[in-house]
Order: sequence, then C-alpha cells, then structure tokens
Amino acid sequence: MGVLLEVDQIDVFYGRIQALRGVSLHVDEGEIVTLIGANGAGKTTTLRAISGLTPASSGSIRIRGQDITRTQAEDIVTKGIGHAPEGRRIFARMSVRENLDLGAYIRRDGETRSDMERIYTLFPRLKERQAQLAGTLSGGEQQMLCIGRAMMSRPKVLLLDEPSLGLAPLMVDTIFQVIREINAEGTTILLIEQNALKALGVAARGYVLETGRIVKEGPSKQLMESPDVQKAYLGI
Repeated sequence: MGVLLEVDQIDVFYGRIQALRGVSLHVDEGEIVTLIGANGAGKTTTLRAISGLTPASSGSIRIRGQDITRTQAEDIVTKGIGHAPEGRRIFARMSVRENLDLGAYIRRDGETRSDMERIYTLFPRLKERQAQLAGTLSGGEQQMLCIGRAMMSRPKVLLLDEPSLGLAPLMVDTIFQVIREINAEGTTILLIEQNALKALGVAARGYVLETGRIVKEGPSKQLMESPDVQKAYLGI
C-alpha cells in the first residue's frame, strides 16, 4: 500500500516558542499509526499542523502526494482529513443529530443519510440520543459523537487526539474496539493516545515524540519491546 499522509520536516511555533522541530512521519493507506509521548511533547500540535489549525512554518504536509501545507483548515477537510480533537469540542447546545450533520457540511454527494446510519451502527447510544442536546451526554458519549462527527466528512485519514482521555476503563475498551472497526472498514488512522499500551496494541507502527522531535519509530511490537519505551511510557 502506498503512502497516504506524509509529514516532512515540519517546524511549528507558538509565538517565539518552537513546539515542533523537524518532525517527519508517514501513514500508509489502511494503517493505524500512533504517536506517543509525554504531555507537552508536541503530539497535539502535530495533528493541529496536519489539519491546518496551527500551520507549520517550514517543511511540508502531503496527502496522496498533494501538498496541503499552506491550505486553510476549512479546505483541508475537503482533501480528506478528519480530526476528532482533544477535549471533544462538540457543540453542546445542539442535538446529537445536528452535530453529526455539521460533520458532513462539505458533502454534496447525497449519501450522508447512509453514513449517518453507519455512525449509529458503530455507536448505538448516539442513535438512542439523537434528539438530545450534546452537552447533556456523558463523557464517553461525547467522545463517540466527536469521532462520529469527524467520520461524517468521509475522511481518507482520521486524526484521533486522546480518544480515551477521562473515560472509564469499560468505555475505553469500547472506543478502541470502534477504532479497530473503523479501520477495518477502510479508514486510515493517525492516533494520539496517552495510554501508550492501548495505542501500540491497536496500531501497526508508532512514533515516539519528545520535546518536539521524533526520537524513535518502528513497528508497534518493536516499540513495546524497547526498554526505553517500556520505562518511559508503559510502566514496565
């Protein structure tokens, strides 16, 4: 399978503070790839750079060879990037159904109804609560809605930022099972996850980010067997 998403030597600044330093990674079509690291390492910034929310100052980002480095965030969605951000960022005063409809705002293909049913199949609880205000959902239900909304744009690559954050263990298992199902149906995934063991368990490959730099990469099994990764991120 060919490279679907490629990040090449990007630098990102917040004012005078450099958050990313020459970060390079790639995600092949059909893969789940994870990016692990401590809080503040630059994981969320990497996803924000890919989706255009925090543009890279140098380097390049390409999807299927097309350079999207200078593309506006709202236009990047049309290129096939879906982003389920950290903190969920759902529209609390809108219903579940309205949130999902907004996820498909770029679509003009007339097939959003079938995709809505697909989301309801993945997350039956959302179907039960489709008329409910999103802000009244539990944390786990809001995470389901966040992922479902991103999927409604029918992305080529789904960016998932801390999908298990703050969730009970049973809900974490549910979310990761859905991540596997989404991938099995053909969606490529780039995953950020504080639970490194879970992330490496579901991903084919991983990258380790420290203070804005990629310091290690490889197949997930190889990373899980690395003494440095075990000590720093797996609690072994």
